Amino acid sequence: MKATLALVLLAIPILAAEPSAKEVSAVVENWRQAILKGDAASLDKLYHADLTYEHSSGKVETKSESIANATKPGSVAKDVQFHNPSVRIYGNTAVFKSVGDFTSATGTTNHLDVLMVWIRFPQGWQLVARQSTKIP
Repeated sequence: MKATLALVLLAIPILAAEPSAKEVSAVVENWRQAILKGDAASLDKLYHADLTYEHSSGKVETKSESIANATKPGSVAKDVQFHNPSVRIYGNTAVFKSVGDFTSATGTTNHLDVLMVWIRFPQGWQLVARQSTKIP
Protein backbone atom coordinates (compact mmCIF):
# COMPACT_ATOMS: atom_id res chain seq x y z
CA MET A 1 0.00 0.00 0.00
CA LYS A 2 2.80 2.42 0.92
CA ALA A 3 4.60 1.64 -2.35
CA THR A 4 1.45 2.38 -4.36
CA LEU A 5 0.93 5.66 -2.51
CA ALA A 6 4.54 6.62 -3.11
CA LEU A 7 4.20 5.93 -6.84
CA VAL A 8 1.03 8.02 -7.05
CA LEU A 9 2.68 10.92 -5.22
CA LEU A 10 5.69 10.74 -7.53
CA ALA A 11 3.44 10.79 -10.60
CA ILE A 12 1.47 13.90 -9.57
CA PRO A 13 4.16 16.39 -10.65
CA ILE A 14 4.34 14.68 -14.04
CA LEU A 15 0.58 14.93 -14.53
CA ALA A 16 0.58 18.58 -13.44
CA ALA A 17 3.60 19.53 -15.56
CA GLU A 18 3.39 22.81 -17.39
CA PRO A 19 2.81 22.40 -21.11
CA SER A 20 5.75 23.11 -23.39
CA ALA A 21 6.04 24.73 -26.80
CA LYS A 22 7.33 21.39 -28.08
CA GLU A 23 4.19 19.63 -26.84
CA VAL A 24 1.93 22.20 -28.52
CA SER A 25 3.93 22.02 -31.76
CA ALA A 26 3.40 18.25 -31.77
CA VAL A 27 -0.36 18.76 -31.41
CA VAL A 28 -0.33 21.24 -34.31
CA GLU A 29 1.54 18.65 -36.38
CA ASN A 30 -1.16 16.09 -35.50
CA TRP A 31 -3.74 18.62 -36.71
CA ARG A 32 -1.77 19.19 -39.93
CA GLN A 33 -1.59 15.45 -40.62
CA ALA A 34 -5.33 15.03 -39.92
CA ILE A 35 -6.11 17.86 -42.37
CA LEU A 36 -3.90 16.31 -45.07
CA LYS A 37 -5.44 12.87 -44.60
CA GLY A 38 -9.01 14.14 -44.34
CA ASP A 39 -9.19 12.31 -41.01
CA ALA A 40 -12.53 13.28 -39.48
CA ALA A 41 -12.08 11.11 -36.38
CA SER A 42 -8.77 12.80 -35.47
CA LEU A 43 -10.18 16.26 -36.13
CA ASP A 44 -13.17 15.44 -33.93
CA LYS A 45 -10.78 14.71 -31.05
CA LEU A 46 -8.64 17.78 -31.72
CA TYR A 47 -11.54 20.24 -32.07
CA HIS A 48 -13.42 21.52 -29.03
CA ALA A 49 -17.23 21.53 -29.19
CA ASP A 50 -17.23 25.36 -29.11
CA LEU A 51 -14.68 25.75 -31.91
CA THR A 52 -14.74 28.97 -33.94
CA TYR A 53 -12.86 28.36 -37.20
CA GLU A 54 -12.48 31.48 -39.35
CA HIS A 55 -11.06 31.22 -42.84
CA SER A 56 -9.12 33.95 -44.65
CA SER A 57 -12.23 34.51 -46.79
CA GLY A 58 -14.13 35.55 -43.67
CA LYS A 59 -16.19 32.35 -43.63
CA VAL A 60 -16.73 31.16 -40.05
CA GLU A 61 -17.39 27.51 -39.27
CA THR A 62 -18.42 25.47 -36.25
CA LYS A 63 -16.69 22.25 -35.30
CA SER A 64 -19.03 20.06 -37.34
CA GLU A 65 -18.95 22.38 -40.38
CA SER A 66 -15.18 22.59 -40.32
CA ILE A 67 -14.74 18.82 -40.11
CA ALA A 68 -17.29 18.20 -42.86
CA ASN A 69 -15.71 20.75 -45.20
CA ALA A 70 -12.13 19.60 -44.56
CA THR A 71 -12.87 15.92 -45.11
CA LYS A 72 -15.41 15.76 -47.93
CA PRO A 73 -14.18 14.04 -51.08
CA GLY A 74 -12.43 16.45 -53.42
CA SER A 75 -11.80 19.01 -50.66
CA VAL A 76 -8.92 17.49 -48.71
CA ALA A 77 -5.92 19.86 -48.64
CA LYS A 78 -2.88 18.82 -50.68
CA ASP A 79 -0.35 20.54 -48.44
CA VAL A 80 -0.02 22.69 -45.32
CA GLN A 81 3.33 24.18 -44.38
CA PHE A 82 4.06 26.45 -41.44
CA HIS A 83 7.00 28.88 -41.45
CA ASN A 84 8.62 30.40 -38.35
CA PRO A 85 5.92 29.31 -35.90
CA SER A 86 5.79 30.67 -32.37
CA VAL A 87 4.01 29.24 -29.35
CA ARG A 88 3.06 31.20 -26.24
CA ILE A 89 1.72 29.36 -23.25
CA TYR A 90 -0.57 30.78 -20.55
CA GLY A 91 -1.32 28.02 -18.05
CA ASN A 92 -3.28 25.39 -19.98
CA THR A 93 -3.86 27.70 -22.95
CA ALA A 94 -1.48 27.96 -25.88
CA VAL A 95 -1.44 30.48 -28.72
CA PHE A 96 0.17 29.20 -31.93
CA LYS A 97 1.08 31.84 -34.52
CA SER A 98 2.66 31.24 -37.90
CA VAL A 99 2.78 32.11 -41.54
CA GLY A 100 1.44 29.18 -43.50
CA ASP A 101 1.08 28.00 -47.05
CA PHE A 102 -2.17 26.10 -47.57
CA THR A 103 -2.56 24.24 -50.86
CA SER A 104 -6.15 23.32 -51.65
CA ALA A 105 -7.38 20.14 -53.30
CA THR A 106 -7.44 22.05 -56.60
CA GLY A 107 -3.78 23.08 -56.23
CA THR A 108 -4.30 26.73 -55.29
CA THR A 109 -1.86 27.89 -52.62
CA ASN A 110 -2.83 30.61 -50.16
CA HIS A 111 -0.14 32.37 -48.15
CA LEU A 112 -1.73 33.01 -44.74
CA ASP A 113 -1.10 34.51 -41.34
CA VAL A 114 -2.53 31.89 -38.95
CA LEU A 115 -3.51 32.13 -35.30
CA MET A 116 -4.67 29.08 -33.31
CA VAL A 117 -5.78 28.91 -29.69
CA TRP A 118 -5.42 25.52 -28.01
CA ILE A 119 -6.55 24.56 -24.51
CA ARG A 120 -5.31 21.51 -22.60
CA PHE A 121 -8.31 19.66 -21.19
CA PRO A 122 -8.21 16.35 -19.27
CA GLN A 123 -8.77 14.52 -22.58
CA GLY A 124 -5.91 16.38 -24.25
CA TRP A 125 -5.26 19.50 -26.31
CA GLN A 126 -8.20 20.88 -28.27
CA LEU A 127 -8.47 23.73 -30.73
CA VAL A 128 -10.98 26.33 -29.57
CA ALA A 129 -10.29 29.08 -32.10
CA ARG A 130 -8.52 29.52 -35.44
CA GLN A 131 -8.29 32.63 -37.57
CA SER A 132 -6.36 33.27 -40.76
CA THR A 133 -5.66 36.29 -42.94
CA LYS A 134 -4.40 36.25 -46.51
CA ILE A 135 -0.94 37.70 -46.99
CA PRO A 136 -0.52 39.37 -50.39
